[in-house]
Amino acid sequence: MAADIFPRKKPANSNTAAVQQYHQQNINNNNIIPAPNWQGLYPTIRERNAVMFNNDLMADVHFVVGPPGGTQRLPGHKYVLAVGSSVFHAMFYGELAEDKDEIRIPDVEPAAFLAMLKYIYCDEIDLAADTVLATLYAAKKYIVPHLARACVNFLETSLSAKNACVLLSQSCLFEEPDLTERCWEVIDAQAELALKSEGFCDIDFQTLESILQRETLNAKEIVVFEAALGWAEVECQRQELPASIENKRKVLGKALYLIRIPTMALDDFANGAAQSGILTLNETNDIFLWYTAAKKPELQFVSNARKGLVPQRCHRFQSCAYRSNQWRYRGRCDSIQFAVDKRVFIAGFGLYGSSCGSAEYSAKIELKRQGVILGQNLSKYFSDGSSNTFPVWFEYPVQIEPDTFYTASVILDGNELSYFGQEGMTEVQCGKVTVQFQCSSDSTNGTGVQGGQIPELIFYA
Repeated sequence: MAADIFPRKKPANSNTAAVQQYHQQNINNNNIIPAPNWQGLYPTIRERNAVMFNNDLMADVHFVVGPPGGTQRLPGHKYVLAVGSSVFHAMFYGELAEDKDEIRIPDVEPAAFLAMLKYIYCDEIDLAADTVLATLYAAKKYIVPHLARACVNFLETSLSAKNACVLLSQSCLFEEPDLTERCWEVIDAQAELALKSEGFCDIDFQTLESILQRETLNAKEIVVFEAALGWAEVECQRQELPASIENKRKVLGKALYLIRIPTMALDDFANGAAQSGILTLNETNDIFLWYTAAKKPELQFVSNARKGLVPQRCHRFQSCAYRSNQWRYRGRCDSIQFAVDKRVFIAGFGLYGSSCGSAEYSAKIELKRQGVILGQNLSKYFSDGSSNTFPVWFEYPVQIEPDTFYTASVILDGNELSYFGQEGMTEVQCGKVTVQFQCSSDSTNGTGVQGGQIPELIFYA
């Protein structure tokens, strides 16, 4: 997938077909100029420079890019490169410039170097998910700040729980604080998804420590423990060690004690950590005593539970009520659309319960964007007969992008009569987040902006 971060602007009288032909020729390093007056085909200096991209014509330097065994020889033009990068300017025209016809660059991938050259020659940014990190490295190395910024924007846009841990380690390496902050937002809110991702096992030891130390990590401690063991097994492979219990403990080192094992549920400890073999017999005994004894032993493990994230609740009604003939549930759908002005993570909905005393409900909740299901869950909740709202959670929080409408839906099965909301608001300010509501065509049970069910959105921000 390629993304044009900045729009490509071409003059109306440019020969678009010819430009694309030369671009394709240059990408393939098939540099054939069919006519002596090729310059006349292009009305702008940008387009004429673009013809020189990856073109041997008039090239006065060549780069051998890539590691041994995977190199590619690429042509360059010193003047164009010096105009695009202060590093190239110093390399070719500075006081210590060396007059070399060939320059070896073993630490940059050829595809990333070509992406950088395309920006310098063509003023175009063409990024792909599998090469954007390597392109960011090249842009940082040769001080091409606008390309580096575009790479970071691309990474922020494509950031998810699946790649957040890997991007966290890279953002620290590249000293990109904004990207680092965004990675932490995703890791905190969707911690269990992030820890279970394949990318988690690819992080370096320093990043592992920073995640295990995280106070706001929104995950069960048994999930943290299992993720750390998975990382240790892969790290043994990286170090060419047998994946034995001893070696896993060795590669984890002091990071093992950052896992807050004493804060696990007792069942999780007894059936998981205690039987994993990673703990010594003394550690296992001491942790069992810590759970049960009045006088608790001293432990090397952190024994305070993580604070996690505090969910926020956006309540969209100013009042609620009940009537003898409302609100009824007969397999129909209550639904509302909403949009936010900042990225948030929807954890669940607050729902009304029975108006006729305590009752249990079965709730199928769903979150969609343009008809695509992003999250759903089927669970039960108990209402005590009051007009309070009762939380129903998704299995994992769902990332919500700003300025796009999403559809929140619920199908309830339970006591026919319940409370319902009144005096609904089209816009609600909840902390630093503004939420807008509008009616949903999926709603078949009467819920809308002015009244009905789904009184609350529960989210992390």
